[in-house]
Amino acid sequence: MIIFTEPQRFSQLEQNCVATIGKFDGVHLGHQLILDQLKAEAEQRELPSLVILLEPHPEEFFAGDANSCPARLTTLREKLELLESFGIDYVFQLNFDQGISQLSAEDYIQQILVDGLGVKCFIVGNDFRFGHQRRGDYAMLEASGAELGFAVQETMAYEYNGQRISSTYIREQLAAANFDLVEQLLGRPYSMKGEVVRGKQLGTDLGFPTCNINPHRHRIPLHGVYACQVRLADQYRPAAVNIGYRPTVAESGEALLEAHILDFDEDLYGKTIEVIFRCKIREEVKFDGLDALKQQISADVRQVREVLAQ
Repeated sequence: MIIFTEPQRFSQLEQNCVATIGKFDGVHLGHQLILDQLKAEAEQRELPSLVILLEPHPEEFFAGDANSCPARLTTLREKLELLESFGIDYVFQLNFDQGISQLSAEDYIQQILVDGLGVKCFIVGNDFRFGHQRRGDYAMLEASGAELGFAVQETMAYEYNGQRISSTYIREQLAAANFDLVEQLLGRPYSMKGEVVRGKQLGTDLGFPTCNINPHRHRIPLHGVYACQVRLADQYRPAAVNIGYRPTVAESGEALLEAHILDFDEDLYGKTIEVIFRCKIREEVKFDGLDALKQQISADVRQVREVLAQ
């Protein structure tokens, strides 16, 4: 899979493509159905498949503060890894900035889709809006396609038990700790990946050393203490995980994921691990002091052992 950030780069490699566009947050089963549709149409036309990936999310760009935009299910890196695993040929990472937000719908079509990417078939939802003040819509795309020589195809929708699968719905289920349902909606367990970074060693001082990961999100979709599995190469190890803002000890207010891998003492600094969420243990709360925190962590670890043993 080839990733690029300037549409002119694509014309140096290919002339035409079949494309779709979106945030693809979570790359859930609904997204996967669109990717299958994209690949099938590209194969039929003997053209490469291309995903226009909006990054950052428009909601993040326009947000006044982190709490006013939806929590991210997946980071950019995780999305790219997933898109590659589904066999997409190209990803155009469209930097959603002030310039793009001011681009008219007509220029959006001409400059990006036609002149930049040579789109011959554009697969989008009938509720897709684009261009300055969201003035572009599906009807405009169809009219422009007829004039400029590209087809427009509506994306197929995926429903699970009568519920349309969406990133919003998955966020709601994560907030409710319905991890079994989320796994069915994603087609895989929900997880977060990241590089282990050095912290203040407080966990070690308390007797519960942790692997610390920066979630790299404006907002995190999970808060609290969880029973998890940490994937190290091809091994899965049980872990007690806190994700949140550490109100008892933190001063910065930045989110952090802390994974205490049970019965494990190897150095993982600088390595990338995957944390798979299985069950929620409790909410994140502020304790009166470190002794109370240590006592609660000990109880959390016991509960994690019991949950994962089942």
